[in-house]
Amino acid sequence: MSQPALDPKTFDAYAAQYDAALQQGLSVSGETKDYFARGRINWLAQVLTRMGEEPQSVLDFGCGTGTSSRLFRETFPPAEVLGLDISAKSLEVARQLHGNLRIEFASLAEYRPEERFHLAFCNGVFHHILPRERPGAVNFVFRCLRPGGLFAFWENNPWNLGTRIVMKRIPFDRDAIPLSPFGASRLLRAAGFQTVQTDFLFIFPRILRCCRGLEPLLSRLPLGAQYQILCRKPAA
Repeated sequence: MSQPALDPKTFDAYAAQYDAALQQGLSVSGETKDYFARGRINWLAQVLTRMGEEPQSVLDFGCGTGTSSRLFRETFPPAEVLGLDISAKSLEVARQLHGNLRIEFASLAEYRPEERFHLAFCNGVFHHILPRERPGAVNFVFRCLRPGGLFAFWENNPWNLGTRIVMKRIPFDRDAIPLSPFGASRLLRAAGFQTVQTDFLFIFPRILRCCRGLEPLLSRLPLGAQYQILCRKPAA
């Protein structure tokens, strides 16, 4: 399939109140969406720095209202940033909020993959995609990356009880189908990606923030509320 299948109506309905709906669930942790958004991008940036990678072009797959796209612009200022989403109303909000930051936003339905991006990123996108459609979505990202490009695949960790509680409290996540780290890894490898590393983040809620300095030491254990699978498209 050329495009991953998602229902844009789900996210069109929440575009204007997306942050409020998300915070309805995240409030359990004591943090806001910006804490988690910055945590993901900062972690990824640290990993890329250790690898000697400095992306010149970034694809934000399932960008929603553009929060991660903005953070990529701040973290990698020279990089070209493109946010793709199925929700026209979410893209409207993204352009209103971040369009002056030289970030391009486009409809997923209208975009045709080119092997041009150094880095692709997604967060919490695949639990909204039906399992039978997930291979097509991964293949879409694969075809967007240049040879040797990296894909930072972030998902909610269904092995974490707190994650399940949060998702039940978020209106657009209640009917989502969680994707385990093992399942995600198989999905990515089947598309041709090579796994670089898997990390688990966001172990401690705000009430235990004094323990967060331990999280880098525990990142390889499946304890965190979210996980990142960093994988690479083969160079040849």
